Amino acid sequence: MTDLCRDRVVVVTGAGRGIGRAHALAFAAEGAKVVVNDVGVSIDGSNGSAGPAQDVVDEIRSAGGHAVANSDDVADWDGAGRLIGTAVEQFGTVDVLINNAGFLRDRMLANLGEDEWDAVIRVHLKGHFAPLRHAAAYWRSEFKAGRPVDARIVNTSSGAGLQGSVGQGNYSAAKAGIAGLTLVAASELAGYGITVNAIAPAARTRMTESAFAEDMAEPTSGFDAMAPENVSPLVVWLGSAESGDVTGRIFEVEGGIVRVAEGWRHGPSIDNGARWDPSKIGPAVRDLLSRSETPVPVYGAR
Repeated sequence: MTDLCRDRVVVVTGAGRGIGRAHALAFAAEGAKVVVNDVGVSIDGSNGSAGPAQDVVDEIRSAGGHAVANSDDVADWDGAGRLIGTAVEQFGTVDVLINNAGFLRDRMLANLGEDEWDAVIRVHLKGHFAPLRHAAAYWRSEFKAGRPVDARIVNTSSGAGLQGSVGQGNYSAAKAGIAGLTLVAASELAGYGITVNAIAPAARTRMTESAFAEDMAEPTSGFDAMAPENVSPLVVWLGSAESGDVTGRIFEVEGGIVRVAEGWRHGPSIDNGARWDPSKIGPAVRDLLSRSETPVPVYGAR
């Protein structure tokens, strides 16, 4: 390892298993001090336990690294504040926030319940905003006090948020919201020495194994393109001092592939010079569509 993040204090949410665990271990391997956050719930959000976070802490410490566990709910306002406070209390500061926590409650929209919508939006979208807000307030106060700030936030969106995914309306909406939040935060926080980026990862986790069962089998030999550990090198780099000139970007990561996502942008237009007549706007819209890019298909669409 290269000590790319030597002595940087990193908070990783949802770090007890899967991609979050891989992030925590990768940061620790590069010299970071890690706050491993996980409420330890099952895939449907029930039966919380401090065990998964502590297991990762023990693994980091056994390798000679520095880590502490935190089991606060990141979508709880006070819990998110305690999470950022844990980093400051235990390690004296916080330099990097990796927002990763989440879970699924998949269902087709005609069958999706209000509680299933609310739970996924809460954990993913509010669970990104609340830690971000508390970390940003801490860094802003440091900046205003004249202390140097070289901070990083890496959010976790998804291909479902960028393109949509059949059977995941709640998850897709939350992940699209995270993409939008990333752009706004990058703009608002740049003046305080904070960069904000996001990833849209594809990897084998508890959350993806049911949705992509055919692609989830571990290879018998060679490169495992779906291993969660493949996602972490980019996240570690984005959390390092080297990435200070990169902000407001979303990266798709799968196996050895890193791709820059290009989001909504202004396309072809027609100016009527006055209010349109509904009976005449149809041909204009069809002309616009004929000159525009064909949308990327929604995942799972037929």
